[in-house]
Amino acid sequence: MRPENEPAGQKGRSFIEEARRAQIVASAIEVIAEVGFAQASLAKIAKHAGISKGVISYHFTGKEELMEEVVERTYGGIAENVVVRMDGLTTATELLRAHILSVAEQMADHRTHIKALGEILINLRTADGELRYGMHTNEGLYQPIEGIFRLGQESGEFRPFDRRVMAVTHQAAVDNMFAYWIANPGHDLNAHAAELADLMERACKA
Repeated sequence: MRPENEPAGQKGRSFIEEARRAQIVASAIEVIAEVGFAQASLAKIAKHAGISKGVISYHFTGKEELMEEVVERTYGGIAENVVVRMDGLTTATELLRAHILSVAEQMADHRTHIKALGEILINLRTADGELRYGMHTNEGLYQPIEGIFRLGQESGEFRPFDRRVMAVTHQAAVDNMFAYWIANPGHDLNAHAAELADLMERACKA
């Protein structure tokens, strides 16, 4: 079995192999954003990338693995920006606001990524027909937010509330912020994020 066809994160790939995978992912994002998930065949993605379909098959076992890589890289880019923006912040209020504002800031220049991500999240299914992504895969999103709420409650900044309920509400608000922005291209994403940060701060404040 070729290492290129093993799960994302497999060690041993060369710089050239990683660059080719990144190129394929970038083309997948553009194609999905343009024609939708159902019409984004490997052949169309290959044509967009200027390579043969066989090259994609060399690096990915199929469309499902490629779609998962798109999701992982998109969330990874968001997480990196959030971490940078949070560096040096100490209060829960600062961290809460930075989380919302930095996510919007990161994606403001990556509209196609959000559009492609949305297509994948609502369409990609497992072999048994279940959605690949959804509430059952959001634990990694909820836990860091709960950590901010825990810090705020322990420091006395935030009032008592169920942290999981608030984390689910927080994430749903962020997801819908992006969904509204995609549906309304002229909408001011950063202004929306600022309003949402104000709302969440007031909702949590002791």
